[in-house]
Amino acid sequence: MKFIIAPAKKMVIAQDDFPVQSQPQFRDQAAALLKRMQQLSQTEMQALWQTSDRLTQEAYQQLQTSDVTRQQSPAIFSYVGIQYQYMAPDLLDDAGLAYIQQHLRILSGLYGILRPFDGIVPYRLEMQTRLVMPPYHHLYDFWGGRLYQALAAIPGPVINLASDEYAKTIRPYLQPNDTFIDVRFAHLVNGKLKTRATYAKIARGEMVRYAAMHQVSTVAELTRFDSPTYRFDPERSTETELVFVAK
Repeated sequence: MKFIIAPAKKMVIAQDDFPVQSQPQFRDQAAALLKRMQQLSQTEMQALWQTSDRLTQEAYQQLQTSDVTRQQSPAIFSYVGIQYQYMAPDLLDDAGLAYIQQHLRILSGLYGILRPFDGIVPYRLEMQTRLVMPPYHHLYDFWGGRLYQALAAIPGPVINLASDEYAKTIRPYLQPNDTFIDVRFAHLVNGKLKTRATYAKIARGEMVRYAAMHQVSTVAELTRFDSPTYRFDPERSTETELVFVAK
């Protein structure tokens, strides 16, 4: 079993928490993307990032001194977002940390795919950013099927906790014998299921934490996820989608 999640926009250098255990599988590709961005002007990067003047200036200054080999910290502690806060990896025991290193993968515009303890540096590059990396016209072309192939090397079903933007790096390459299961956290509004982004991000983080704490190894075990907000709905679920509805 393997879980895929999206990264977070906000990042920090987290060298005081846990040591780096591994290097990104596609670090050379990340270095090439970083070099390409460093060749662009601040105005060009602002157009790609679609950020305010203040945020652009901060991100561009950081970009100019970035080096994928220096000032690394583990990916799982480098991302700062709601999903990661509720995952609370710093509170997991050794068995839980070993579990996420084996079963969790973070999809990334810059690094492609990451294990939790891969060493990374702060960056700003979403997967949907239209960064031209000749001969590729955007990041989906650049990464192609490589992220799927890296994920396919891990046995078991894929549990998709990523946003559509990042799941698109895997979904088009699925083979007939692959098991790819979407997880949906939704609220029932006027008889229809509606996803509320903030609550869904919280639940995704909580689900990863639950799986790590309980060493979940089957989909059936995952349906017993004990969320303060959501409950598994077997009637709305299918073989390819687990639906959790607000209590």
